[in-house]
Amino acid sequence: MSLSLNGKRGLIMGVANERSIAWGIAQACHQAGAELAFTYQGEAFGKRLEPLAARVGSDFMVDVDVTDDAAMDRAFDQLAERWPTIDFVVHAIAYSDKSELSGRIIDTSRDNFKTSLDISAYSFIDVARRAQPLMTDNGGTLLTLTYQGSNRVTPFYNVMGVAKAALESATRYLANDLGPEGIRVNAISPGPMKTLAGAAIGGARKTYKHTDQNAPLRSNATLEAVGGTAVYLISEAGACTTGEIIRVDGGFHVLGMPQVDHL
Repeated sequence: MSLSLNGKRGLIMGVANERSIAWGIAQACHQAGAELAFTYQGEAFGKRLEPLAARVGSDFMVDVDVTDDAAMDRAFDQLAERWPTIDFVVHAIAYSDKSELSGRIIDTSRDNFKTSLDISAYSFIDVARRAQPLMTDNGGTLLTLTYQGSNRVTPFYNVMGVAKAALESATRYLANDLGPEGIRVNAISPGPMKTLAGAAIGGARKTYKHTDQNAPLRSNATLEAVGGTAVYLISEAGACTTGEIIRVDGGFHVLGMPQVDHL
């Protein structure tokens, strides 16, 4: 089995800056030999993305709003015009109103609930439906990003935990739907990381420190580790892995309590 991605083409959705998990995955895929395209939303993110895309040899960037059907149609039409087939898509898109991630989930507004689920979970289903017709050679791989707040109560996560739970469930259902076509669907669940999205979570510094001190490996996830996991899942080595939530968190998820020195 090979970890090479030579000859493979993929779409990376959700690079905000060079500290983004999506960027770590893009770098790893590039180093493994993949050819990449990117999406972004809005001119400001496009300007940030352009020099990063150039660093991995890509000039293929598409502006898309995942809540806009017409924008999604245009994006995947442009992708199909450039590449008749693709091998993988990395979905690293999530959103919730920051003001509603503090306090209690019982106070979540209906509008923010719908927006959070739409962008953070439904968009993966929508992306999968549009990517499926382009994965016609030997199947393909769909990857998304989740977090342990999906199944364990996590401070300052609230409705995002519900959205990530929906995303993980969608991952399993998509894996079953698309398996007969050779398309694998998985999610990667990193521990807390110093990203733009992570910084929006209240108490981020404390959370990062707590994981670093208590995880069995005494370490948080790194962009390189998450990127390497993505390469494995996209490559031939991941040929029989689908419907999985792969944790890259230094083993933190196995703990029932903090280490004795931090009780």
